[in-house]
Amino acid sequence: MNKIKVINEPSELVSMLRAVDTPVKRDVLKDVTLEWRTTKDIEKQYGPEGKEALKFFEKMKLVETRWQPSGGDRPEKAYHTYYNSFHINASWPVYEISDVLYAAMMPDDEFEEMEQKILEQVGKDGRFAGDVAENLGLTATMLKSLVKRSIKMDYRGHRLERVKE
Repeated sequence: MNKIKVINEPSELVSMLRAVDTPVKRDVLKDVTLEWRTTKDIEKQYGPEGKEALKFFEKMKLVETRWQPSGGDRPEKAYHTYYNSFHINASWPVYEISDVLYAAMMPDDEFEEMEQKILEQVGKDGRFAGDVAENLGLTATMLKSLVKRSIKMDYRGHRLERVKE
């Protein structure tokens, strides 16, 4: 069955751009497109960065998972890409797309600083996204783009919450 990801909101581009922003992420994405791969397989081939790539893909809903038998007593979680193709409906105002592209291409140290500020606002219980954006002086698009880039938080409706491990 062909599954097509339709991108019709600008912040959704962030996950696509960040999914291939390093050679390891690009290669892991290619591998899980071709066949089901376990975390152990990926970590063996690509190291800790490969494992982090799988976490990122799972948070971005770019991969599906299943439990499959392994040589040991317990089954292992395996990953495969969820979508066969992407359809991008691109017609956005410049001010929105500029926030999206900036959030996607922001240097890691600058992003980590912003991510920490957002997490402080979110706290343990979550918080309304509009309040976080207002307190930090961010546009809604910029905040949504930064959250899309992070593996530590996600939207639940109009609330921001920490992702539970």
